[in-house]
Amino acid sequence: MEHILKLEQVKKYYGGAAGNITKAVDGISMEVNKGEFTAIMGASGSGKTTLLNCISTIDTVTAGHITVNHQDITKIKEKDFASFRRKNLGFIFQDFNLLDTLTIEENISLSLIINKANPSSIEQRVHAIADKLGIRDILSKFPYCGYFPYELSGGQKQRCACARALINEPNLILADEPTGALDSRSSRLLLETMSDINRKMHTTILMVTHDPFSASFCERILFLKDGKLFNEIFKGEKSRKEFFNEILDILTLLGGELGNVR
Repeated sequence: MEHILKLEQVKKYYGGAAGNITKAVDGISMEVNKGEFTAIMGASGSGKTTLLNCISTIDTVTAGHITVNHQDITKIKEKDFASFRRKNLGFIFQDFNLLDTLTIEENISLSLIINKANPSSIEQRVHAIADKLGIRDILSKFPYCGYFPYELSGGQKQRCACARALINEPNLILADEPTGALDSRSSRLLLETMSDINRKMHTTILMVTHDPFSASFCERILFLKDGKLFNEIFKGEKSRKEFFNEILDILTLLGGELGNVR
């Protein structure tokens, strides 16, 4: 199977003064195949966010190699990072990161404009992805509108963020705690949407989460501990409830953040 993401002995160390070195990521090797929906889990300080930052080129590695769509990003020059991200990566953040002064349609289309897409195709592409995510009727609204800050729900905003991430058809979607700012109902709707995107559009998604409920929607989960891979499990033919319970068992071994279970 073709891999979209490959890590080879990736290390990220901080510090060094007086021998005080923090090994945030300590020799991780892994692959994510095309079309997979994979989660990275671990307790606070396990290295999951640092690892995602290295994959997204927000941070650089201390050693090792990261390949995205057969391109070694550890060899990309810093001035070329923005172009690489636009062409290869989509991002779904916990806090949406929508621009309040633009309509939802303008937020979604912005990356197409930056990438100099054919102007005649932009509206068609935006409307097509909005239809798939069930947000066609709110394209003319603003994320935050003066005296009416609740014009859109958190779940609607996050689906808009999904549309923005998908519009350029990236090789890899990176989701950083995407349900962290949502209530339980909105979280479920978002995760079902992401699962549908993965299944129907064959989109490759790598999600960092502390939440076993969110992780149970994935097909594979990688667990980190002290900057190293601790375990890996696959959903396979299990029900989501069975997979959820298996995740809880692993988190118990990790001493994970079970207080966050919904």
